[in-house]
Amino acid sequence: MAEVLSQNEIDALLSALSSGDIEADELQGGEEKLKVKYYDFKRPQKFSKDHIRTLELIHDNYARIITNYLTAQLRANVKVKVESVQQITYEEFIHSVPNTTVLTLFKMPPLNGQILLETNEEFVLRVFDVLAGGKGLKKPKLKELTDIEKNLIRHINEGLISNLKLAWEDVVEVFPEVETVETNPALNQTLAPNEPVALITFTVEMFGTNIFINICIPFLSLEKILHKLVMQYWFSEGDDELQRESREKLNSNLKKVSIELSALIGRTSISVGDFLNLEIGDVITLDNKCEDPIEVYVEEQLTYMAKPGLQGKNKAIQIIDYIDKDVENYE
Repeated sequence: MAEVLSQNEIDALLSALSSGDIEADELQGGEEKLKVKYYDFKRPQKFSKDHIRTLELIHDNYARIITNYLTAQLRANVKVKVESVQQITYEEFIHSVPNTTVLTLFKMPPLNGQILLETNEEFVLRVFDVLAGGKGLKKPKLKELTDIEKNLIRHINEGLISNLKLAWEDVVEVFPEVETVETNPALNQTLAPNEPVALITFTVEMFGTNIFINICIPFLSLEKILHKLVMQYWFSEGDDELQRESREKLNSNLKKVSIELSALIGRTSISVGDFLNLEIGDVITLDNKCEDPIEVYVEEQLTYMAKPGLQGKNKAIQIIDYIDKDVENYE
C-alpha cells in the first residue's frame, strides 16, 4: 500500500526538486515495473487446456468408432487416430486446406452453428475407387469430382458424421445432420476470419498410405456446453441415489474380505541345546510382563496395542491403543 505524505513532506519534496537536491528520476526509482502480458486480439485464446484435453478424449473414442466403420465399408484394414487437437482461427483453417477438397457442413444440435468435416481429395478418390470395384492402392490423379463421386462421398461422410453421436454421448446427447457438401473451401464463409475454432486432425492409415481428415468446431458451437468439457464435471455429475448405492455395495463387499489378525504375547531367545532338551511342562520366560500391553498385527503390520484376557471360556484381547503408521516404536 502506498505511503500517504503529509502536507509538510510534500512541501519539502517540492522545495528539494526546485533546488536540485533531488532529481525526478530518483523518485521513480523505487517504483516497481508493471508486468505486461501480451495478448493477440486477432487470436483470442478461448479454449483452456482442460477443454482441449476433453475434446481429445472424445475424439480418441470417435477415431476407434470410425476405424470400425471405414473397415466395414471398404472391406480393408483401416486405422484412424487423433493426430492433434488445437485452437486456431477460422481463417487459418481455410488457408491450410487445399483448394481441391471436400467440405461437409453439418449441424449437431444442441450445439449451435455449423461444424465442418474436411476430407481431402485423395481420401475421397481412394474410397470411390474401392467402392467402384477397384483396390484403392494406386495414388489417384487429382481432378474435379463428378456428381457421382460427390454423392458417394456424401454417403460415406454421412456415416462418419452420424458416429459422432456415439462419441459425444458421455458429454451431451447430440443429433448430427448433414446440410451441404462443398468442394471449394474459399467459397465457404460461414464464420468470421478471426473466429476461434477447435481443429481436430485425424490420420487415416489405409492402403499403405496416411491421409489427413479434419473436423473444425467453432467456439460458438461449444460455448453453451463449455462447462461440460471440464473433467471435474464428469465426476461431479451423477445420480446421488446411484452413488449412495455404490458406496453401500462397496462397504458390504469390503466387510466380507478376510484378513489375518495375530497377537504377539512376547518374545524370548534360547540356545539350540535348551530347545532340544525341552519337555512337556517346561516353562519358557518371555520378555513381557503379565500387565504389559501386547502387540497386535493386521496382515503382518503392527496396528494395535492390547491387553490379554478371557471372554467366557475363550482367550481374548482388548484393544487399548492404535499405532500410528508414522510412529516406528510404541512407547
